[in-house]
Amino acid sequence: MNTPSIPSSPAASRRKILQTGAAVLGALGMPAIVRAQAGTKIRVGYWPIAAGLPFYAAVELGYFREAGLNVEVLKFAGAQQIMEGMLSDRCDASANGTGSANIAIGEIAAPGTFKIFCANPSNVKNVLDEVIVPVGSSAKTMADLKGKRIGSGPGIQNVTLAKTVLERGGATGATVVELPIGQHVAALAAGQLDGAYTLEPTGTIGRLNGTTRVLEAGVIARYVLGDPMAPWFGGSASLTSSFIKKHPEEAKKFITAYGKGVSYVRSKSAEARQYLKGYTAIEGALTSEVPLAAYTLYNEFTPDDVAHFQKFFDLFFEKGIFSSRLMVDSMLYKG
Repeated sequence: MNTPSIPSSPAASRRKILQTGAAVLGALGMPAIVRAQAGTKIRVGYWPIAAGLPFYAAVELGYFREAGLNVEVLKFAGAQQIMEGMLSDRCDASANGTGSANIAIGEIAAPGTFKIFCANPSNVKNVLDEVIVPVGSSAKTMADLKGKRIGSGPGIQNVTLAKTVLERGGATGATVVELPIGQHVAALAAGQLDGAYTLEPTGTIGRLNGTTRVLEAGVIARYVLGDPMAPWFGGSASLTSSFIKKHPEEAKKFITAYGKGVSYVRSKSAEARQYLKGYTAIEGALTSEVPLAAYTLYNEFTPDDVAHFQKFFDLFFEKGIFSSRLMVDSMLYKG
């Protein structure tokens, strides 16, 4: 099936384009092409969550176009689909928010395929991950969820982390139920779940509508990395090695333009929030309330950062999810 390119359009029509693309995605199970620009083409997959903000801003502010790149924006239903798209040459890159463990699974399947150039760390301060409960829940600590039904986002990264957090937090005997993250608040409000390991903006949505509260935030940093302030590099922006080899100069231009998006979000976070609208379901009051991720570019990683990243990957090896121990440093883009 041939999917027509959607040309650049004014902001007023962006929503219509995205809604049309989302409808195609739902009907066909394929990524929705959101925007194409002039120049060398690079197909970038994203999952519609807040962590992708530097990418959304870079597209809207024309940073890629200025670099002479034709960025084809592909909206996927989840991180695993993005990784599979990169493996099958349907996608050249992933935006931030794509699960790092999903990328790692792809790297193990096809060594040398993925190069991470930007990751989005979170912890108790830069909140992404959290456990939430119904607003009327009596739970005060993680251990109070013993034997309860706990929701988790779909996919091996979410489920593995949910089980680990509950286990190490003392919630023995809890049953983990996979459910799309957008349904967590409704399931808790309806009494179908007793809690949920989830990602923002879920906690903010539940707080604003008065149905849920955060039991604990930054749970991966605390229960997996052992320090509430440790950086959990749960999501990453990456390029395929094949694109880098075939288009080395364009790859450098892409990463530089992406870095401008990161700088913009860091320095003008209030202004940058407007670009969540259209790319994600975040709009209205939620736009100013949702926590924003932090970002670490490939040339900003410290030895401690790499060690924390490695500890995260090692969990999946210890749990038998990774068939071999994968070294983070081998996956980092070197410039």
